[in-house]
Amino acid sequence: MKFAIIKERKNPPDRRVVFSPKKLADAKIQFPQATFKVESSDIRVFADKAYAEKGFEVTDDVSDCDVMIGVKEVPLDHLIPNKKYFYFSHTIKKQPYNRKLLQAMLAKKIEMYDHEVITKANGGRLIGFGRYAGLVGAYNGFRAMGLRDGLFNLPKVETLADLDAVKKELDKITIPNIKIALSGTGKVAFGAKEILDHLGIKEVSDALYLTSNFTEPVYCMIDVMEYSKRTDGKVGDKFEFYKDPSGYESNFMPYAKVTDFFIAGHFYGDGAPYLFTREDAKHPDFKINLIADISCDIDGPIASTIRPSTIADPFYGYDAKTEKEVAFNAENAITVMAVDNLPCELPKDASEGFGEMFLQHVIPAFYNGDKDGVLARAKMTTSDGKLTERYAYLQDYVDGHS
Repeated sequence: MKFAIIKERKNPPDRRVVFSPKKLADAKIQFPQATFKVESSDIRVFADKAYAEKGFEVTDDVSDCDVMIGVKEVPLDHLIPNKKYFYFSHTIKKQPYNRKLLQAMLAKKIEMYDHEVITKANGGRLIGFGRYAGLVGAYNGFRAMGLRDGLFNLPKVETLADLDAVKKELDKITIPNIKIALSGTGKVAFGAKEILDHLGIKEVSDALYLTSNFTEPVYCMIDVMEYSKRTDGKVGDKFEFYKDPSGYESNFMPYAKVTDFFIAGHFYGDGAPYLFTREDAKHPDFKINLIADISCDIDGPIASTIRPSTIADPFYGYDAKTEKEVAFNAENAITVMAVDNLPCELPKDASEGFGEMFLQHVIPAFYNGDKDGVLARAKMTTSDGKLTERYAYLQDYVDGHS
């Protein structure tokens, strides 16, 4: 089996890669029967030379390889027919902007394996950049606070070498006496928690958080059963909620009334109740004035997230009264950080972490008969130009009917 690390061609440029030179060398040691080639790239966070020094062929032509491994969507004219591809296709939710991509992969009889659905049997994701989204998102939230309130001036993450450099910058600042709510219990939320813990911010229970005043900054992690409740008043069940959230409503307002800074690190499923609506944000007791929306669902569960922001211009303001965008530091505005490609700011660490997971869970599946079903669950299209049974629900999307 020949594997190719392909060049990222999507704009804006993404410097991440699935395998760092070191991790690719580890892969070669573990699977000596595999061949790994690297497509030359002038934007990748690791230089071509670093791969060559590890003994890998770096070339402009990887068309002889069987498996193409990338991060972002591959431009249609660079898709090679009859290959296996791994990347984030952003098609599983029927995203309109990538319909042509899925159509092209079917036409070219490509086997598509989407990173987003490389999962355990129970549906839990095995790989991803979630931790790094959480790390950068939380940092960016504090950066917005410092700039808006004139407290400190943190540099952009993209100007820093790695996570160690990020944490050194955080060591220079002091956080005021605020209350921070962090939603979620997955990789994103725990990435954000890593930043809060590094800053020495005290974690408190939700009961204390909702009822007490503090003389120091504190934070509270809230899961779906804290910010949602059953409409019939009965005790909620997390797994029931995940299967069918229709019998639930938001219970976020008690938190919104005591929170200064909200970090949204949760996963939002279709049909789940919004955390807060535009009307909720108008409530006189709504206290939140800064939101780092790492989840970044537009016009969704976080009413103030009206558009994604960018690495170049990461902050904007939301005026709850007018429901309009204003300057991020406008008086009475909710300051919003809603960058939707946060791990791109930390390409070295994100790539190293991703490669570790990919080597652990994906490469072995090619050599053990896919005994855990990892490849089977992630496979969206077949070599004869059809959707797999698991992704047959995308047929109307492919046909242009949804």
